[in-house]
Amino acid sequence: MEMKDFDFLSDTTEKTETRFVTFITPGLKRFDLAILTTNRFYGKKLVTDLQFGRSAILGPDDLEEDGVLEAAFRINEEEASELAQFLVLVLGEVIFTD
Repeated sequence: MEMKDFDFLSDTTEKTETRFVTFITPGLKRFDLAILTTNRFYGKKLVTDLQFGRSAILGPDDLEEDGVLEAAFRINEEEASELAQFLVLVLGEVIFTD
């Protein structure tokens, strides 16, 4: 196959900022995360669980929704609660840009 064989809907490159963090929660659950900041997701961040290869685009509003973290990262309610306690500190406020 050649590049001309693909029908691109989008193809952009931008400089991003990535924070890599490993921590253990009070419940002894280990998280290895990559938190990517980009202009692409309307102020939200791409959070990737490096252990299991699961990602979610998250903002502080998502942390208030029941079941979002559980579904995205396939974790139980207690683990999601502890992850949310960390993420609320790093996700920041969503700023909408054009």
